[in-house]
Formats: sequence, structure tokens, C-alpha cells
Amino acid sequence: MAVAGVLGTELARGASPSPVELGIGGIEAYVLSAAIALPLCLRRRFPLIVLVAVSVLFFVAGERVPWAFGSNLVTQASQFIALYAAAAWAQDRRRMKVTMVVVFVGMFGWLISGFVRALRHDSIKGTTQGVLSPYVSYVLLAIALNVLYFFGAYFWGRTAWAGARQRYELESQAAELAAQQQANARRAVIDERLRISRELHDVVAHHISSIGVQAGGARRVMEKDPEAAKNALSVIENSSRTAVNEMRQLLGMLRAADPELDDELGTPSLKQPQAGADRLPALVADVGGEGLEVGFHQIGRPIELPETVSVSVYRIAQEALTNVRRHSTARSAHVTLRYLGDSAVEVEVIDDGRPKHAPVGSRLGHVGIRERVGLLGGESEIGPRPVGGFRVRARIPLQVVPGVAAYGVQGGSDAEEKA
Repeated sequence: MAVAGVLGTELARGASPSPVELGIGGIEAYVLSAAIALPLCLRRRFPLIVLVAVSVLFFVAGERVPWAFGSNLVTQASQFIALYAAAAWAQDRRRMKVTMVVVFVGMFGWLISGFVRALRHDSIKGTTQGVLSPYVSYVLLAIALNVLYFFGAYFWGRTAWAGARQRYELESQAAELAAQQQANARRAVIDERLRISRELHDVVAHHISSIGVQAGGARRVMEKDPEAAKNALSVIENSSRTAVNEMRQLLGMLRAADPELDDELGTPSLKQPQAGADRLPALVADVGGEGLEVGFHQIGRPIELPETVSVSVYRIAQEALTNVRRHSTARSAHVTLRYLGDSAVEVEVIDDGRPKHAPVGSRLGHVGIRERVGLLGGESEIGPRPVGGFRVRARIPLQVVPGVAAYGVQGGSDAEEKA
């Protein structure tokens, strides 16, 4: 830009219809046209200092070599870039505004003084073909152009600064959320390991220890007291059956239970009846209140559901109602349980709200619903309703689907014997 400024000054000199003054040493005009652009090299590191320096050189060039100042576009562009850089890159926003006010006052004061000098010397003349006089037309046009020039540069730079700040804040929030998610994931893994170890100790270890003791006793008395050995083997059989059943319950609990939802909706503890489709009215009663009205409706003749299906129906409704309370503006919701004969069961949760503007959740709940339904060979529908609100619907078949494992289902004696 400095080189272009020197070239522009030379072109302005050649295009001038009358001789021009080059200033001190015959090079002042060229030096000023180059000097105005050079401070822009530091505009990002020292934007306010660069603005003051360029403004001073801008003023000096306008006073010393007005013939080159007015026709050199590089000079005008340098001042514009300096204004933009100050508004876009200054870190101290209060100091930036003070500097802008000083520069604007100085520049417009200089402009007004030029108007006064022109009026005093009657240097603005014309053919008076317009509605206004040549002087008034010149003044209004000059003011309009300078307002667009100075304030345009300032607001453009301010917009760039606001956009950069918004991007920085979004990146910072994304990094913070990623760190929190990693920390929560690690903490969840540790908590789950501890919970599994406690459950295994309480549920299984006792029966395994009992089996070991009874087996050792039976081995020692097998020849001397066959009746005592028979009783020990009977105890071993009962303990093994109990251990298998409790292990299945433990696996079902680990696959279905969600501690976060339990805390949110007040799901009963393990000592209370296990969650199932028959407990949906109680769930609806617990969730309702505090600005959310929840209804329940059952369609079809109730039948006994497999344990995995029953627990899944409960958990799907639980997750859907949790999302309604957490992430929706809904004032009412409705849970419908449909028994479709002996072929399938369907649970549907609808509400009349829309997503809140606040940051929403991770949507892992929806992923979990789809995975839970998919494992049972069913189909799910999750999304907004055409008439407004949101719908979560899941249909689960009651027949055994090939390739689908029914975890947690209480088996009969044949299954136990095979195990």
C-alpha cells in the first residue's frame, strides 16, 4: 500500500492541470503518501496506536499536500483500515471508544474548519443549477460521505469483533462441555463398577460361599453319612437356583436401571417392587404437578407381559416424561398404554410443548429408547407432532424375535437345568 500510495501521488501530480507543490525537499508528498500506509503493518498488535498515527499523518497530508490527499485512494483506504482495525482488534473496548471519539471529533472538526475557510474565501462556486446553492450542496455531500466513511469503518470493525468474540465463546463452551462429558463418563464408569461390585458381593457371593461349604461337607461325610451328604447336595441345589435367579435379576437391573432418571422421577429402590408396566399409573402420579399435568389412559385387555418388555415399557415412559419436564415448555402430557392383543404392546407419550431455547440435553435418552426397543425387535417413533408438541411412541412385539436376546426374563426349570 505504501508503494501504491507513492504511485498514486505521482499520477495525481501528472494529472493536475496546474503546477503543484511537492513540499519539503520536493519529496514531502511522496513521503507522506507512503508513511500513512506503513503503520498498518502493526494494526492487529497495536490497533489504537496505529489509528492515532494514521489519523495524524492523514491530517498532515491533507494540510500540506491537499492536491495529492484528495485524489489518492490509498490514503483514504489507509484511514478506513485503521478505523476498522481499531474497532475489530482493540482488547480494551473502553479505551477504543475514547480513542474513536477523539479521532472523530478531530476529523469532523477539521472538516468543519475547511467549510469555514471555503466560505470565507468563496472558493466553492457553481452554476447554481440545483435547488440548493453550490456551497450548501457541497457541504451536505461532504458531510454525508464522511459520515458513511468514518461510521461505516467503525461499525464494520465492531461487527467483526462481535463475531470473533461469539466464535471464541462458543469454542470455549464446546471445549468445556467436552471436558465435562469426559469427566462425567469417567465418573459414571467408576460409580458403575463400584455398584456392580457391591451387588455381586451382596447377591452372589453369599450363595457361592454356601455352595462351597456344603460341597466340602458332603465330600467328607459321603461314605460315613449318606443322608447328611444328600441334605448338603439339596442345599447346594437350592442355593444354585437362587443364585441363578438373583443373577438374572441383577443383570436385568444393570441393563435397565438409569440412576439419573431414578433420582429425577423418584423411582422406587431395589427393595420396592420392580419397575413394570403395571406401575405406570404410579409413575404418572409422581411426575405430575409443579406446572405439568400428566394423564394416563389404557387401551385393550391387559395381559401379563414378559419382564423385559414390562420393564422397557416403564423405562420408555419414564425417559419421555423426564424429557418433557426438563427440556420442554409443555403444560400437559399424556401417557397411553395399548395392549394389541397377544401380538404387541405399545406405549405412547405426547405433550403440547416445544423445545426450550436453553441448551438442551445430550439426547442420549432418545438413543437409549431406540436401542432398548431395537433389542426387543420393536419399532419406535420419536419427534415433533404435526399439530404441535412432541411424541415418543414405542411398539414392542410379545412373540420371541429370532436373533433378539431377552435379557432379564425369568426362565423356567428347563432353562435352569440347562444352565
